[in-house]
Formats: sequence, structure tokens, C-alpha cells
Amino acid sequence: MSIIAIVGRPNVGKSTLFNRLVKRREAIVDSVSGVTRDRHYGKSEWNGKEFSVIDTGGYIVGSDDIFEGEIRKQVQLAIDEADIIVFVVDVEQGITPMDAEVAKILRQVEKPLFMAVNKVDNAMRDADAVEFYNLGLGDYYTISSINGSGTGELLDAIAGEIPEPEEDEEKQDELPRFAVVGRPNAGKSSFINALIGEDRNIVTNIAGTTRDSIDTKYNRFGFEFNLVDTAGIRKKSKVKEDLEFYSVMRAVRAVEHCDVAVLVIDATRGFEGQDEKIFWLAEKNRKGVVILVNKWDLVEKETNTMRDFEAKVRQAIAPFTDVPIIFISALTKQRIFKAIETAVEVFENRKRRIQTSKLNETMLEIMEHNPPPATKGKFIKIKYCMQLPTHTPQFAFFANLPQYIRDPYKRYIENQLREHYNFNGVPISIYFRQK
Repeated sequence: MSIIAIVGRPNVGKSTLFNRLVKRREAIVDSVSGVTRDRHYGKSEWNGKEFSVIDTGGYIVGSDDIFEGEIRKQVQLAIDEADIIVFVVDVEQGITPMDAEVAKILRQVEKPLFMAVNKVDNAMRDADAVEFYNLGLGDYYTISSINGSGTGELLDAIAGEIPEPEEDEEKQDELPRFAVVGRPNAGKSSFINALIGEDRNIVTNIAGTTRDSIDTKYNRFGFEFNLVDTAGIRKKSKVKEDLEFYSVMRAVRAVEHCDVAVLVIDATRGFEGQDEKIFWLAEKNRKGVVILVNKWDLVEKETNTMRDFEAKVRQAIAPFTDVPIIFISALTKQRIFKAIETAVEVFENRKRRIQTSKLNETMLEIMEHNPPPATKGKFIKIKYCMQLPTHTPQFAFFANLPQYIRDPYKRYIENQLREHYNFNGVPISIYFRQK
């Protein structure tokens, strides 16, 4: 999937444009952000093409004292990591020295580049926009990200640069794809090396989906799978924000191209903010998840240490708590095999299909005993359910008044499904529809 990065100096309307792009579809990925709490990563779809949008805006700490160097660094990051770049400028301010700086860097770029002149909401401003030809980036698109005018044309042009999705992508690669993700220094590389062992001849590098993550085919422990390795790639540790931004970008790519995300966390640091972001990224993308608590050999043990640690993690990932958590040590190779075995199980769970007759037999009885609470004196009756023919487990429940079914009941249904069928590690989608 293509990644589109929105760049530009502060206050030109990057975030508004970002919100406009991702709101075209409900699937906004919440709470996955750089340093601030804003939404900085979203998925969008236009003309039948899906893409991810990254707003580089909020990755700077400190609001007014933003240095040009920071902006330059962000633009460089976007150039390195994205497939398509949208450069936003502001017609009210005209060309500022910082715009000229950014344009200077962008003129060297070989990737598709679109300049969006924002805040053009009348004919007069349309005429003012001509000034931006002086940046030497060719044509521009006039938009008003507040009311949305012009964004359609911009999106049409962007979609034209996105390659058609390959039909046979699924077919050619039946092997499960596991992405090893996690914050820097959690032990991703050590985990992968522990898997490969000294026996290097089992590694065949397949050109990855990007020049960054390398797919490695493993055939070991009686399992065959592709490993998407995001570890140890071009460590950019100059600045904390860079690292943060890179690891989020890196995780975005790896998670989008995998079946199961193997999230490695550092036991000595606990389950931190960035671990949570990567977890929710996998959940929103409807991928399987396995959490590996690495460096367990370094933790001082008491009677309930493991139980307490696990409880804390489950509390942080609620309500999606039906996720395997395995305590490993990449160094001593403790439970490495268990980790892979579990990832394979989660992969199988994600493909699980339940026969409609069996599903109705189980679920209708449960819902009869505990129907949705009546709202406004109306009784809700669920008459039929089925699993939808999708890549990931999705279920439709047909009811007389689906609009009155609230979230708590939805969660109850999900818990019952999980109790009766094994969907450990896999997000489930549940829809209530009109019968």
C-alpha cells in the first residue's frame, strides 16, 4: 500500500487536509501518533485505491519555537519513507523563506510530488496562487482544506500515481507473513537472530515490499513462514523525534504487509506508549497480534511477577484482551519456539471459518437467554447470523431494530464468540444489520 506524506511548514493547514483525506472513510486509525496525541496516521481510499496518509506536522515538540532545521529534517524523513509527497503552502502568506527552503529540497526528489496551495476559497485568491510557480515545482493544485474545495482534483491526481492493486498478490504467497515490530531496542534483532540461529542457510532473502523491511523465508521447527524484519534498519538515532517517527513509519509499513504482528516489548521497561501505538495499529488494520515480553531473564522475579505484568498489559490493551502474551528471552532462547508456534496458531485463527448452521445454533441460543436490552420500549430480536466472506473474521447479525443495539451488547457478543470459537490474537468485526 502506498504511503502519502503531507509536508510543509506549521499552520498551513496540513492537519486539516489530513483529516479531510482520511475522513473519506470511517477507518481512521486513532491514537497512533508521533509525539503528540493527534491523529497522524490514517488510511484512506479514493477511486478504488487504498493508501496511508502520514501527517508529518505533529512530530515536533514545542510549538512556537520551531526551527527551520526541524522542518528540514521532517521533509527529509518524508522523502526517505513515503511513496508520494504532498507539499502544502498557504496562499494568504504567499511564499515564505521556509517554503523556499522546503521547495529546494523537494526539487531533488524523484518521487511523485504534488503542491497544494491551501486557503484558496475565492477567485481573488485563485489569482494570488500564481505566485507559487516561483518555487520551481511546476503545477499546483488550489484547495481549501476547510471546506474541501479542490481536494477531489488533488486526490484524483494522487490516485493516478498509485499502482493498481495486484490481483494475484494473495495467491502467489500462501505462506504466513509475520512482522516483527516494536520500539527501538526492545530486542527485535536478537529475537530474529535467535530464530535463525547460526544455521544461516535457511535464510533466503526475498526482495521486500519496500527497500527497508526484508522478507525472509524460514523453514524451521516444522513451520514455514515469511518474516518481515523491521529491526536494525538504518538506525537514525540522532534525535528522539526522528527515531519515534521512523519507528512509527516502519511499523506502519510492516504491519500493513503482514498477517500477524509479533510485537516485541522490553520487560525491563514495561508496556510503554509506543508499544501501545503499534498494538492499536495492528488492531485497526485487522491483523493478528502476538505480544512477546523480551528480556524476561533480566527481571527480578517474585511469586506473581509474571501474572502481574500480564495483567498490566491486558489492562492497557482492553477491550481487545484476547491476545497471547509470551515471556521470552532472545538471549537465552527461552520460549522462542513457543513464540513462533503461537504466531502460527494466530495465523490459523485469523483464517477460521465457522459454518453458518453451527454459528446460529450456538449464538441464537445465547442471545435468546440474554437478548439486547429493550430501548424506548422496543424489543430487539436477533434472528440470524453469519460469518462474512472476508479475509479477516467479520460477522453479521440480522435484527429487527439494529440501530438500537449498543456497544456493551456488541462486546458481549464478541466475548461469547471468543468463548466458543478460538479467535485468540485476532480482531473480530461485528455488524448488526436490518433483517
